[in-house]
Amino acid sequence: MDFVDQALARRLESAEEMPQVHYAHLYQKLKPEIGAAVEPICGGHMIFAGLNSPIGRTVGMGFDGSATAADLDRMEQFYRSHNAPSQIDVCPLTDPPLFEMLKQRAYGMAELNNVLFRRIDKDKEEPVSAPAGTTIRQGHAAEANAFSHIVVRSFFPNGDAPEGFAEMIAPIYQAEGAILFTAEVDGAPVACAAGLIIPEHRIVALFGAGTLTEFRGRGLQTALLRRRMETARKAGCEFAVIVTLGGTTSMRNAQRLGFQVAYSKATLMKNT
Repeated sequence: MDFVDQALARRLESAEEMPQVHYAHLYQKLKPEIGAAVEPICGGHMIFAGLNSPIGRTVGMGFDGSATAADLDRMEQFYRSHNAPSQIDVCPLTDPPLFEMLKQRAYGMAELNNVLFRRIDKDKEEPVSAPAGTTIRQGHAAEANAFSHIVVRSFFPNGDAPEGFAEMIAPIYQAEGAILFTAEVDGAPVACAAGLIIPEHRIVALFGAGTLTEFRGRGLQTALLRRRMETARKAGCEFAVIVTLGGTTSMRNAQRLGFQVAYSKATLMKNT
C-alpha cells in the first residue's frame, strides 16, 4: 500500500487540475465568447471555463508553502474579472497556512469528493475482454458529441439535464492526449469512458464515464476501466486516479478493482 504524503497528494491533484487546464484551452478555441482563461499560481492553476460550468476552479495551489495573502488577492481578482465566485480545491495535504487564510476570508464548502488511486505500473499484462454481447473499441475525438450525450442520458435518464449540458461537457473528450473507449451493442455505442495521461506526474486521470440505463449491470464500466488502465500503464503511468462523490457506483467499481481512498477533498467557494 502506498503512503500518501504531500508530494504524492500534489501528483494526485493533477488528475483534476490538468483535465481542466486542457478543457479551458480547448474552450478558448471552440467558444471564444465564453472567455475561458487559465493562469498559473503557486504551483497550480486558476481555471475559468464559463459561468455555472462544473469545470473551472483553482487546483494544485498551496502544496509548497508559497501561497501568500497577495496570491489569494490575485486569485479572487481572477474570478472577479469573470464575474464568477472564487473557487479553490483543498485536501488534507494542502499547506496548513493556506487553510487558515481561506478560513479568515470566509470560504465555505461547495463540494466534497473522494480521491481514489491505484498503482498500475506493476500490473501484469492481461487481455481485457468485453462482456458477452458487447464490443469495446477505442474512441475518437470526433465522437465527442455522441459520448457527451451518453453521459447526459445516463445521469439524467428522465430528460431533465440542464440546457446545453451535453455541449458543455463534450470538450472533455477532445483534449489532446485523451484516452477514449466506448462499448457497443449491435454496433451502437451504449457506454463510454475517458482519461488523460499526465506525463509530468506519471498519472492517468480517469473521468467522463457513463452507461445508458438499460445496459447497466453488464460490467461495461469495469471493462472500460481496465482498458484505460492498461493503456496508461503501457504509456508509463505509475498511478491511476478517480475523483468521485462518496457512495457512488463509480466509487464501488473502482474499489472492486483495487483503488483505495487517498483522502477526501473539498471545493471551497467565496461569493464576491
